[in-house]
Amino acid sequence: MTTTVNTGAVLEARDLKKHFPVTKGVLISKTTGWIKAVDGISFSIQPGETLGIVGESGCGKSTTAKMLLMLEEPTEGTILFQGSDISQSDAEARREYRSSVQAVFQDPWSSLNPRMRVRDLIAEPMIINLDISKSEVHERVEKLLSDVGLNPYHANLYPHEFSGGQRQRLAIARALSLNPKLIVLDEPVSALDVSIRAQIMNLLKDLQKEYNVSYMLIAHHLATVRYMCDWVAVMYLGQIVEFAAAKDLYDNPSHPYTQALMSAALPSHPDTVQDEIILTGEVPSPLNPPEGCRFHPRCPQAMDRCSVEIPKVTEISSGHVTSCHLY
Repeated sequence: MTTTVNTGAVLEARDLKKHFPVTKGVLISKTTGWIKAVDGISFSIQPGETLGIVGESGCGKSTTAKMLLMLEEPTEGTILFQGSDISQSDAEARREYRSSVQAVFQDPWSSLNPRMRVRDLIAEPMIINLDISKSEVHERVEKLLSDVGLNPYHANLYPHEFSGGQRQRLAIARALSLNPKLIVLDEPVSALDVSIRAQIMNLLKDLQKEYNVSYMLIAHHLATVRYMCDWVAVMYLGQIVEFAAAKDLYDNPSHPYTQALMSAALPSHPDTVQDEIILTGEVPSPLNPPEGCRFHPRCPQAMDRCSVEIPKVTEISSGHVTSCHLY
């Protein structure tokens, strides 16, 4: 599914696919099929904006993030960074890309070396990638700690001496150390206490304005996506089924799958009455996805054509597109 494309984008994905082989045999392996984790998605991320990707577990969100971080090689498709195809770039350009696209993961403990002091954790990317003096590194470490709400004396401590929320602040400081153009946020607040989540989300929004950095946010919690994102892509079984500005998507969800996701979320106010949509069955296997619309086996509004005909992309309103036979 192709969403709006803007030549001024920080990053743009075009018809991105990632298929994993299913093999049989030990000594002589034979490919028996392909798991279509991501199967032809397109999107763009603008400077200083946040794109949210939502969907059930296994829909391809994290695989998409891994391709952007160059942890997985796309099977097909193109990733453009500031207009240049990274797959066709030389070693120097790929190194610049890795510096410009950073990540903050769900569990900060797994991304912080427990044997390194905080100052070394934050300074390490700068020492490796930037030609700056020790005094400049020291000053920048102190500024980053201050920017994420910590104190300079924290630089002498180890990660185990911090709480979960503080460790996430350290992970954010480390991600910002190279002045990236884009940060991939993979469930950045889902492992934190509810009381800490709002603090980290507000911090991320403040830092986005200060550093003019773009975010790609992967999240299950729809309230987090609504608060953080400018644009939202809804994924189902490796494909984007709806794409819109965040406010438009939440006010007017069009695809039956998006409507079901919204109905399953807690309302913003206890007195709010919303329709409950119960989806039948399980998510089909990406090894053998259904013909036609991939959502039709579970769709409460499915028609005969849905099982045989792939739906075309339809524009609901300006910038709001969906892939469904209802429109």
